[in-house]
Amino acid sequence: MAEVVGERADLIFTGVPEGLDALVLARLVEEATRADKPGVLVHVARDDRRLEALEGQLKFFAPKLRVAPFPAWDTVPYDRVGPNAEIVAKRITALSRFALGTKEPIVVLTTVNAVLQRVPPKAYVRNAMKSFTPGQRVDLDKLVQSLSLAGYTRTGTVMEQGEMAVRGGIVDLFPPGRLNPIRLDFFGDTLESIKTFDAETQRTSKAVKKLVLMPVSEVAFGEAAVALFRSRYVELFGGATGDDPLYEAISAGHRYAGEEHWLPLFHETLETLFDYVGDAPVSFDHLADEAVSHRFDQINEHYLARTEGLEAERFGAPPYKPVPPQQMFLDKAAWTKVLHGRKIVRLTPFEMAEGEGVRPWRGKGGRSFAPERQNPDANVFDAVVGHVKQIQANHRRALIAAWTPGARERLSSLLADHGLKSVAKVEGYTDALALEPGVTGLAVLGIEQGFETPELAVIAEQDILGDRLVRPRRKAKRAADVLTEATSLSVGDLVVHADHGIGRFAGLKTITALGAPHDCLELKYHGGDTLYLPVENIELLSRYGSDDGSAQLDRLGGVAWQSRKAKLKKRLREMAGELIKIAALRQLREAPVLAPPTGAYDEFVAAFPYEETEDQAASIEAVLEDLQAGRPMDRLVCGDVGFGKTEVALRAAFVAAMNGLQVAIVVPTTLLARQHTQTVRERFKGLPLKIAQASRFVAPKELAEVKEGIKNGTVDIVIGTHALLGKQIDFQRLGLIVIDEEQHFGVTHKERLKQLREDVHVLTLSATPIPRTLQLALTGVRELSLITTPPVDRLAVRTYISPFDPVVLTDALKRERDRGGQTYYVAPHISDLDSVAEFLAEAVPHLKVARAHGQLSPGELEDVMTAFYEGKYDVLLSTAIVESGLDVPNANTLIVHRADMFGLAALYQLRGRVGRSKRRAYAYFTTPPGKALTEGASRRLKVLQSLDTLGAGFSLASHDLDIRGAGNLLGEEQSGHIREVGFELYQSMLEEAVAAMKGGDLDDAADKWSPEIAIGVSVLIPESYVTDLQLRLGLYRRLSSLETRAEIDAFAAELVDRFGELPAEVDHLLDVMEIKGLCRAAGIARVDAGPKGAVVTFHRNLFANAQGLATFLQLSRGQARLQPDHKLVFKGAWDQADVRFKGVRQLVSALANIAAKGTEAA
Repeated sequence: MAEVVGERADLIFTGVPEGLDALVLARLVEEATRADKPGVLVHVARDDRRLEALEGQLKFFAPKLRVAPFPAWDTVPYDRVGPNAEIVAKRITALSRFALGTKEPIVVLTTVNAVLQRVPPKAYVRNAMKSFTPGQRVDLDKLVQSLSLAGYTRTGTVMEQGEMAVRGGIVDLFPPGRLNPIRLDFFGDTLESIKTFDAETQRTSKAVKKLVLMPVSEVAFGEAAVALFRSRYVELFGGATGDDPLYEAISAGHRYAGEEHWLPLFHETLETLFDYVGDAPVSFDHLADEAVSHRFDQINEHYLARTEGLEAERFGAPPYKPVPPQQMFLDKAAWTKVLHGRKIVRLTPFEMAEGEGVRPWRGKGGRSFAPERQNPDANVFDAVVGHVKQIQANHRRALIAAWTPGARERLSSLLADHGLKSVAKVEGYTDALALEPGVTGLAVLGIEQGFETPELAVIAEQDILGDRLVRPRRKAKRAADVLTEATSLSVGDLVVHADHGIGRFAGLKTITALGAPHDCLELKYHGGDTLYLPVENIELLSRYGSDDGSAQLDRLGGVAWQSRKAKLKKRLREMAGELIKIAALRQLREAPVLAPPTGAYDEFVAAFPYEETEDQAASIEAVLEDLQAGRPMDRLVCGDVGFGKTEVALRAAFVAAMNGLQVAIVVPTTLLARQHTQTVRERFKGLPLKIAQASRFVAPKELAEVKEGIKNGTVDIVIGTHALLGKQIDFQRLGLIVIDEEQHFGVTHKERLKQLREDVHVLTLSATPIPRTLQLALTGVRELSLITTPPVDRLAVRTYISPFDPVVLTDALKRERDRGGQTYYVAPHISDLDSVAEFLAEAVPHLKVARAHGQLSPGELEDVMTAFYEGKYDVLLSTAIVESGLDVPNANTLIVHRADMFGLAALYQLRGRVGRSKRRAYAYFTTPPGKALTEGASRRLKVLQSLDTLGAGFSLASHDLDIRGAGNLLGEEQSGHIREVGFELYQSMLEEAVAAMKGGDLDDAADKWSPEIAIGVSVLIPESYVTDLQLRLGLYRRLSSLETRAEIDAFAAELVDRFGELPAEVDHLLDVMEIKGLCRAAGIARVDAGPKGAVVTFHRNLFANAQGLATFLQLSRGQARLQPDHKLVFKGAWDQADVRFKGVRQLVSALANIAAKGTEAA
């Protein structure tokens, strides 16, 4: 049966290599377009990678053609986790477009997996769509209810697609298919305005004239859908529902993770994508048929695995009752029926005998320049230029396709150096056809391999330079935003008050002071004492860091805290002095000036298979400047594992070695030495440099030769372990030392390095992230470069978080093995390894499993890792020992057992182990089935899932690192000091100490203080205005850092924008913040104001301009006087709150001006 389907085709296009197919699809749509109806074409790609590639290529070949991507869910059949929200949004956008009928030619790009799965009926999508325009009358409550039915989830702040937030008359929502979320502003029942807003800043941007809302999920919600689900469920699986959490959750009206896999139970009937597109013709990718039959097998296999239900008995997982496959998917018979009567087109890259229905396109794969790349005597760029000239001599057009605009620029200048003179940038296919003869086109077009047709030859960047790992950049979520949410204070956190020490945060409390309500933070101290801190002074608080149970709460009013702080301050000043001294000495020494050799350097750069990230480019720039400065470089490059630090070092090595100096690359383990040697040899291929390795993997005889070569100068670059630092090794002309993974070297090695350092350039690479703030504190003390942007959108890693599920894991292991890859399986403790090994032996007995953990001797561990690296094992079962270290490009699946037991940084580092190559990588974080996670664990996993596009390793570090990390930068004792005052306060104290030293100010750096203001009016953000506690705290925290009126006004505008008109209390709060800024400028510690005037207390009873103050008192004609206790009393008739505010502001502002004059005079 399937054979018949596979062969049926009305049209076969032959000679269509990948890359050219986009052009063929555009032609097909043109052919399908008739005067009375626009052309629609459904193209079925093999998989999601092909779909993404085609979407990009169509933009080039047919920029005006509408493309509707309809991707498949990123889950396996009968999974326990639901599909990614972004993918669902794309699917629904495509369905909605067709449910309404399209008015213009369009191509639907879908995949085999997507087209074989049933979708909600057209009627459901049509009924769920609603359109809104400003000025329309809308019942707000009904709207909120219908949004819940459409699948929106309510949150405090809208950040992700499918979320909504309701605040008074403002409704925020993030509809699928839009780039930005939408804010609806109501006045009563009238919809006043519809605007888009930025999810990061929460500020509105432009107005929207019409908004069409689509459902968020393919699952239907609401009472009718639940009733249907319950009756269908009982009909299919019988009445025993008590043990199934799915049934319980849906019946109670809740969501259930992965409920999409029971889609047929939520709708009366399901349809297929073809029901939406009418009688549109269908075209198939080359090899799509194999993918179809593979999918049929996979669906059946998973269905059987679930019906046998072993996991429920063995692992205590909740039962899984799968819906029959023919209800959810198309089987062979249904597939044949769907295609029957449609025009079917197949594309093949091969030529076929001409006959009826065969249309030759005469395209073929382009020329690859791999032989020239491998041959040290040939130059690949010369070969390309020669090839282009030959094409043009045959009267064909030549087009060079680069992945990104940056790569296009670089290729253009390199080819120009090699004699390619007339080139023009082309933005689309029509431009390419319009080129003058003899002019070569340069396009930005993502194709894996070039192709040639009788009139055009396209040369792809990969043909010239070898594999490029470039994927389109997504708009990355700024890691900082995700983290501010995770680092915000939660009840029960340890905090540090600048004056009172370590306490525990107990929540926000509204307290009545002077007859007016006031928001305060409640802090608990030793012995149950409570301190209430007014919200406007929130900046006196900092987070303590990770709470590992060892921190002692301070006593309120005790002296221990102040003395600890004073001691630390003294030590920090010594340390700052030490750091500045080292920096000054370095400025005095000289080192050779090394400049990159022109031409050769550009070619070396072009051979780098990635696109440099901004940070990486900046680090390289900084290193090159250091090398040319004539002073010894001492730069530390920090970046996450795999963020391209090595390339920074290689560029420096290239410059030093080509300038005739020796380079030593020192690494902590022999394994890394071996890996780096491979990398270096690969990158320096064809250059006149001798590269050697010195480690225990090298035979003794060879090692002796290497040492001799180092001594007599024949070896240019040597890679080795700390043996290179031994006394018996002499370099003839050492110019640069690169130290990789510095955190692993012991003190003696570091000392030996310091001796070598005198006049040698040193570049240190470290993966232990150093928090941004510390780096700021040390600016100009030690040169630091941070690489925080991940290379080449690492979204190659698909992250799944779900309870332990053998069916999904077995599938993941098999899938990795089938594509020739390897898997990391990581468990938290050595004691867990046995039970996991047992599961592996039972589930995938044919896979070879290696074990690695910290109790093996270094030699054994190295042997296991090497064997895994060389591909002798399929699975590496280990503890978190793999989080640092080896790059195994072939390992692209990671499974973490009991992910709730790991810290955030560890999970993040582990995930960085996969996704290093062109393949899609998967990370599965499993949690124990049937057990609720602790709040901390679930928060960590949530952060991890939201930090998908990320170089957040850094900001993450400062999040999770809290206590450990800074020790490495400043010597070990520091972590003890940090423990005494908490992480954030330690950072700011160090920063102040260094800044004071740099400014030559050797006195005490000023202490943190915050003016107190009591005016007897309510000062708070009312709960009715901002309901979410975390959000209120966050706003208070941001507000505490604003000082000037302009900043405060901008903040007020943002509040109005996000939450509606400001209540009086918030107005008061903003005024108090302004007065506070003026108080700080005037050196006023406290202002108490009432109906009859105000009392002002100066900070440390000092005022910056005593002379000016005396003049002020005289001019006030008895209205102001200074008391013996140095307090200033000011009389005024301030019964009304607003009059009182004005009076206090004028008074404080006048004092601030006087103080400023005094400071200037001083």
